[in-house]
Amino acid sequence: MRKFLLTFVLLVCTVMSAVADNVTFVASAPRSVAVNQQFRLSYKINRANVGEPSIAATPGFEILSGPHRSTQHSYSNVNGRTESSEQVTFTYILMAGKEGDFTIPAATISVDGNKISSNAVSIKVLPAGQSAGASSQGGGASNRNTGTASATEIAGDELFVRATLSKTKVYEQEAVLLTYKVYSLVNLTNLDNPTPDLKGFHIQEVELPREKQFELDVYNGRNYHSVVWRQFVIFPQQSGSIEIPPLTFEGVVAVQTRRSMDPFEMMFNGRSAYVDVKKTLKTNKLTLNVESLPTGKPSSFTGAVGNFSVKSTLSTTSLKTNEEMTLKITVKGSGNMKLMGAPKVEFPSEFEVYDPVVTNNFSLKSNGFSGEKVYEYLITPRSSGEFTIPAAEFTYFDTATGSYKTVNAESYTVNVEKGSEGTVTAAATYIGKEKNKILATDIRHIKFGNSECSAEETFFASSLYYATYFVALLLFALCVYIGRRRIAQNSNVSLVRTKKANSVAVKRLKYAKKLLGENNRNGFYDEILKTLWGYISDKLNIPVAQLCKDNVAEEMRKKGLDDTLVNELNNVLNECEFARYAPGDAAVAMDNVYSLAMNVISRIENAIKK
Repeated sequence: MRKFLLTFVLLVCTVMSAVADNVTFVASAPRSVAVNQQFRLSYKINRANVGEPSIAATPGFEILSGPHRSTQHSYSNVNGRTESSEQVTFTYILMAGKEGDFTIPAATISVDGNKISSNAVSIKVLPAGQSAGASSQGGGASNRNTGTASATEIAGDELFVRATLSKTKVYEQEAVLLTYKVYSLVNLTNLDNPTPDLKGFHIQEVELPREKQFELDVYNGRNYHSVVWRQFVIFPQQSGSIEIPPLTFEGVVAVQTRRSMDPFEMMFNGRSAYVDVKKTLKTNKLTLNVESLPTGKPSSFTGAVGNFSVKSTLSTTSLKTNEEMTLKITVKGSGNMKLMGAPKVEFPSEFEVYDPVVTNNFSLKSNGFSGEKVYEYLITPRSSGEFTIPAAEFTYFDTATGSYKTVNAESYTVNVEKGSEGTVTAAATYIGKEKNKILATDIRHIKFGNSECSAEETFFASSLYYATYFVALLLFALCVYIGRRRIAQNSNVSLVRTKKANSVAVKRLKYAKKLLGENNRNGFYDEILKTLWGYISDKLNIPVAQLCKDNVAEEMRKKGLDDTLVNELNNVLNECEFARYAPGDAAVAMDNVYSLAMNVISRIENAIKK
């Protein structure tokens, strides 16, 4: 009985724990606010039947109202299975009383008898100043304007983009974070994304959210709405004082055209209180001082700059000749991992080693690439015995200490036994064939005996030599003649149009065939008419402005075409225009028009070629 009771209690605890694990209780608030500014603190939970959360009092903030409860239901149907979910949001209105960095502790809520805690929220309170919030809602400082707005009315301190560097003095290949940050007191509605043209740098862009979220920030004692617009990690490839030129952004600001506007006037006159104004924003110029790497680089230095460690693993230490093993060397750390070379390893001469397979398992961070880079060497011993693979040696330049550091991986002792002649892997067989192929073309057998060459075997100055030379000159002259003739033909625009008329018409007919299959009636007839008139214009060299049935008939007769063909072309044009609006079976009419158009173009093409 006691055993059954214990099992039951454990089962209940497991179920309750699983229920608690599926509950999410998340708090959210602005990252920064100003003194005496009101803001929202929200708690979201994916349960409907819950009570109010319990939040702890936080010095520096005053709760003005709340909690305001709202419930959201969502439904989804996947493969006939309907699923529903509910979410409850509790909103509090708070006001910051003093500046500083504050943390609102985690709140708790009761779900099915369990206490669930939210995350804590950190908020930076800025000093009271001219806030971007009120400005952006009313068009910023542009509210003082009463006439038509212009870009010059937006002051430079109301909207600007500031460029900054995480460091101003670095070494070659050391990562530097370049940031372009927008500061706004106006209603900025659009801003482009130019890319800096930096010479002497390897550039990698930091991926930022597409949806930009402006936050309150202070700059020069003034509060702005700011957001990091673009970020790049740059690696200088040369030393010296390198200038980062200003970058030009093109923005659009919604500016209020009047202090106030009668809503009835806006309604009946259709006039807007705001107008879009284009504003060009030019960032500040930056200078980066790059110091060259110290002299005396070790031989194992392959260009790595940052902070790294290295380790290695060998797939086996005992095998037979012509079998394979894999040496994996992993370099871990942060820096210019994308630009550095492989660690240095001195393999025994009896080992056949292939180029390593490189796997990049790193991501871009503000201090460069962070993660690991793996080098896998495929090794095939060709002789038996005991061999030593020395430790892989990896040298990097440590930017923190300003010196070169060498780290070593593990060394290995490998026992290779003699294998049978048939024990050769596919890779070894392939390499062996490639080597034999090289030997067959590079090294010849030594022939003994009389090796004098007779005069009859000499090609130079022979009759065949002069004949070959003459044929080559003749072919060259022929190529020059053909090339000049083609250039002359291409310069004749009307001739080129005439020659290409049929190919252009064929392409258009293919597109018309596609519209026919899609049963696009209007598009089909428009394309057929364009095909016919375009073909006639190109083939007969008639300008588009002079295209009419009379001019076409006259030019066709000048080309020696009979009146039957002229009448047939006019009938096709009339049929195309009539069938477009005629009642009846649209598919049959479209098929008929397509056949007639293709037939008349073919007949005109054949007649003019004769």
